[in-house]
Amino acid sequence: MRALVLFIGLLLTQAFSAASQPAVCTAADSLEIVSWLAEAQQTAPKTAVTLHFARKMLGRPYVAHTLEAEGEERLIVNTRQLDCTTLVETVTALTLCTLHKQQSFADYVHWLTRLRYRNGTIDGYASRLHYFSDWIVCNQQAKLVTELQQPDPPFTALQHLHVNYMSTHPQSYSALRSQPQLVPIIARQEQQLTGLQFRYIPKALVSRSSLLRNVIQDGDIIAITTSKSGLEIAHLGFAVWQADGLHLLNASQLHKKVVVEPMTLSQYLKRHPSHTGIRIIRINSNI
Repeated sequence: MRALVLFIGLLLTQAFSAASQPAVCTAADSLEIVSWLAEAQQTAPKTAVTLHFARKMLGRPYVAHTLEAEGEERLIVNTRQLDCTTLVETVTALTLCTLHKQQSFADYVHWLTRLRYRNGTIDGYASRLHYFSDWIVCNQQAKLVTELQQPDPPFTALQHLHVNYMSTHPQSYSALRSQPQLVPIIARQEQQLTGLQFRYIPKALVSRSSLLRNVIQDGDIIAITTSKSGLEIAHLGFAVWQADGLHLLNASQLHKKVVVEPMTLSQYLKRHPSHTGIRIIRINSNI
């Protein structure tokens, strides 16, 4: 049965690769995705499908900047090397496929493109949703996710966005170094985000497990807010409840791989002075 799934996946991959702008991926990536999707239809309960896929990523290497490539902007599919953003996007795309009862690599590429790019359209580097607040807003408008901002408590804090890091640090981004004409476009996108406000859970309340258990579910996306100038989100991961409280499943730069942090999320936040709290995003399952 597994051999049949892989054979079908290969045919689907070859068919998709004939498209005018194919995804950048390896055969191993596409076959693994098809295999996971086939398996999930049989074994993953709808209420825990996100965490089911997130756990598939455990142990995979943390690698930064896997989406940065020379030449025109194309969809990059890479399940072998992950950073915090690509981990979230990979798992979310797999989840959306499963919730829609879809099992092909082309289906996965469709959802990944919708998640990663403004209006689901690849139109150069600036069409990618670089700021995660932009990612949340656009994908909430598309009804793919919902950001939780109630009740109060625990959502007692208000984040006022003022983002400008990319346009003021273009030397940190290879695409902006090579294409300086993109900097004003990025700056306009930053201006559209600046001034937006979002309620979040301050890190002083993240230790309140009894309060948070009524709000945060396993598999919710956790976006860690930051006080760093020009930025709004410092890190991403998935909620995992354990006996001692809430933990973060994430692509960890410290551990060099995808892990469930051994310390609680409250302890993790306290070790990072610039982390101010968490925003909570849930993949919509009522589809």
